[in-house]
Amino acid sequence: MKKHHTIIIAGAGGIAEAVGLILMEWSTVAPTIFIGDRSPSKAQKVAQWIQEGTTKNGSIQDFHLAENGLTEEMKAILSQGDIILDCLPGSQAPRIAQFAKDYNLHYANLTEYVAETEQIIALAKDAKTGFILQTGLAPGYIDLLANGLFQQFCKDFEVDVVDKLEFKVGALTNHAVAPHYYGFTWSPVGVATEYIKDTIVLRDFKKTNRPSLSERAKIIIDGITYEEDLTSGGAADLPDALFGKVRSLDYKTLRHPGHYAWIQAQLDDLDNTADTIKSLQEKMEAIIPHVEDDQIVLYAAVEGKDASGVLRRREIAKRILPQIVGKHQLRAIQTTTAAPLAQVAQLLLESSLSGVILQSQIDPIAFLNGNYIVPVYGKVLTK
Repeated sequence: MKKHHTIIIAGAGGIAEAVGLILMEWSTVAPTIFIGDRSPSKAQKVAQWIQEGTTKNGSIQDFHLAENGLTEEMKAILSQGDIILDCLPGSQAPRIAQFAKDYNLHYANLTEYVAETEQIIALAKDAKTGFILQTGLAPGYIDLLANGLFQQFCKDFEVDVVDKLEFKVGALTNHAVAPHYYGFTWSPVGVATEYIKDTIVLRDFKKTNRPSLSERAKIIIDGITYEEDLTSGGAADLPDALFGKVRSLDYKTLRHPGHYAWIQAQLDDLDNTADTIKSLQEKMEAIIPHVEDDQIVLYAAVEGKDASGVLRRREIAKRILPQIVGKHQLRAIQTTTAAPLAQVAQLLLESSLSGVILQSQIDPIAFLNGNYIVPVYGKVLTK
């Protein structure tokens, strides 16, 4: 940030603490930050953690974000704010977005939940402030990377239609053991949700739904073999934005080999279960450990014929490890999710955007080379 702003962070989990620390540490002018959570002690702990971890001078205050209703403390803080960064579970997103609209604040969230995103699009369509949705890692950064890669391919090869646009992300452990070949590096309910809900893809230039986990394949990235499969939410609005321009478009999640077969075995045991997401989450949490040492593997590729009919393919792959920000080390899932959220916060606060802004409507080159993005992801796709 080039000027002082008051930023409200809803939630006090791992991404909330990371975006708070990144904003304090990497902003030209340190902001005033309010951290709110339904657990006052948790909010207080995160505010203290950020204060202890930053090398900059800035105000960080915690508050009680009531699970229902609106307290006098919340009203006072919302009246002071410039933007809300929503780091709560996706089910809470419409409520927090309504606060932003009611108090004339900008708003950005991380959720991959499709139904909740559609609710916010409806409520914010006439807002005077900006609402940027689905802006984390996936959905988020990976969609900007894919769209930027598509645009550059079309420009360089003088075409406006391509055959394939593929983008994939894996939040992975460095090691994987049988039988599940996995470790939780982020929300178990988020993992279960993306495995169960349908995904939106383009097939033969048409937008359609596909069941998650229905197109498993192997891929080699930097010499390492992974498994990939369709999961929900990661495509953001690209199927709509690139409708008629891409024959085949999809988002897939990367996993270590063997994981998806184990998940399928668990799902086969859940026939006729009323709440499949909850049941799968419980099965996973009973045997899969949470792991602190993590990595993010991401990949994007575009393929099609150039103006002279030669088949071309361009690819970008990255492997991102934990890194130190200020005085704390952040996990890879934290930096890769929080940095895009910080970048869109700056975009909203330093522009005149209003209403709903989706991933395809953000300038990919400027975003991908933003001052919060580059320290985490490195530079790509320069003009």
